[in-house]
Amino acid sequence: MAAMRSSPSILLRAVLLLVAAATAADAAEFPLPRDHDVIGEVREIVARYEDTFVSLARRHGVGLEELKLANPGVDMWLPGEGTKITLPTRYVLPRAPREGIVVNIAELRLYYFPKDEPDKVYTYPISIGRMDWSTPVGTTTIVAKQKNPSWYPPKSIREEHAARGDFLPAVVPPGPDNPLGAHALRLGLPGYLIHGTNRPSGVGMRVTHGCVRMFPEDIAALFERVPIGTKVHIVNQPYKLGWSETGELLLEVHPPLEEEVEAGKWTLTDLTREIVAVTDEGFTHLVDWDLAETLIGSRESRGIPVPVSRGVRVELAGDEPEEAAAGEDEAGAAADATT
Repeated sequence: MAAMRSSPSILLRAVLLLVAAATAADAAEFPLPRDHDVIGEVREIVARYEDTFVSLARRHGVGLEELKLANPGVDMWLPGEGTKITLPTRYVLPRAPREGIVVNIAELRLYYFPKDEPDKVYTYPISIGRMDWSTPVGTTTIVAKQKNPSWYPPKSIREEHAARGDFLPAVVPPGPDNPLGAHALRLGLPGYLIHGTNRPSGVGMRVTHGCVRMFPEDIAALFERVPIGTKVHIVNQPYKLGWSETGELLLEVHPPLEEEVEAGKWTLTDLTREIVAVTDEGFTHLVDWDLAETLIGSRESRGIPVPVSRGVRVELAGDEPEEAAAGEDEAGAAADATT
């Protein structure tokens, strides 16, 4: 009888888990635009007394660094009851083929363009390799899929752990101690995976040994959708530019990787190159160059797309861009190499 009385509770928990999973999947899905480059909308929520950025990031499908960047001055561990929190859920699509998987390491975000759903794009926060274990850029494919994978830590990682007094076995079996989580997509780049994690609080940060790490529910959804042979484009674009639905040029700025800043990369010259790449239709005269330079210097955009054009792009019939209307208003400033 006791078992019978507990059955409704068990059923209710199962239903709630299914609802939570569906909500997470829905939050990552957007219509794929055909005539512009922007998806989603910036949202605002009000924090509860028990909220932290770690819990809010997972609940709303954003990475920890994304959330911190969008909310300067807010305590990530104790935002406070009633504090308004900006969710940076508007994205300029990376400048890359809109096919398969696109990973933008500077943005700490993955995009999936499914071949069998050409009108959709899915996007998820990710973790990437830390400074001394960088995630490589380039194009590869998904060569294998594995549920409940074992982890074979390479010698370099075992030595790193041993130096801290943490001695790893040659093989870590599936289970709660496995840093690969329950799902892994193996890349054609030897030793690199897109996988889950047993430590989801680190998603959205540079904490891996080069692999791409995802929330458990996100990799589970992606695992089911992605076929073997899917192309994977890994890019590094801290400055993303694209045209909005209303014809404005938007700039989305993310902090460049630390080692590249130290090497003097991602300067105004790099921004100019990116702007020219997306305005080669003859609309460079619309760009507010001073505002664009200010944004990359001060990070005022906070990872959120900001208009950097003085007018809007106007394409006449036949899709031939012949003229543009200049607006009067100023644009507003807005591993397993391994795990």
